[in-house]
Amino acid sequence: MSRSSRRTVLPVLLVLTVVAGVGLFYFQPWKAFTDTTVDEALPGVSASAPSGEPAVKHTAGMNGGEPPARDTGPVDLAEGRFVSHEHDTSGTARTVRLADGSQVLRIEDLKSSQGPDVRVYLSTRDPAAVEGGLGDGDVALGKLKGNLGNQNYAVPAGTDLSRFRSAVIWCERFAVSFGAAGLAPVKG
Repeated sequence: MSRSSRRTVLPVLLVLTVVAGVGLFYFQPWKAFTDTTVDEALPGVSASAPSGEPAVKHTAGMNGGEPPARDTGPVDLAEGRFVSHEHDTSGTARTVRLADGSQVLRIEDLKSSQGPDVRVYLSTRDPAAVEGGLGDGDVALGKLKGNLGNQNYAVPAGTDLSRFRSAVIWCERFAVSFGAAGLAPVKG
């Protein structure tokens, strides 16, 4: 190889190496071949209480001989099924008020793709409109914990959940929705 050829090849190889490194960092292609499963229980639900039954608060001696008080337990506020946008996404989303008054977004049976910077949001837009962006007044709940399974996201205190129309799996890096679930009020 001539001396002038080396002068050309070395800078080209250096540029290609830098471009490849930036591309790997930015796109993280290995995430297309990996899954992360999360299986969290709903916070504040007693493992010993039968499904669908509120847990019993043991208050012996405090009620003047009355039977133990029933804990009101979690209350579903809204729920919906995920629809796919940029990636196949399925599962359900529920907003839940816990017995202590705090609120969570619960995602169940999630099946989606991994991504380089995927987060969970509440949006004031309906699921179809979210494909064009989150809109004004969205609330970020954190990084997606896993692309498969059941997971909980704390809703900031004071958030009026009745304002939100969808839960969204959103890729920050590429500003796209993987999928969204409409949040329809639960009839009680």
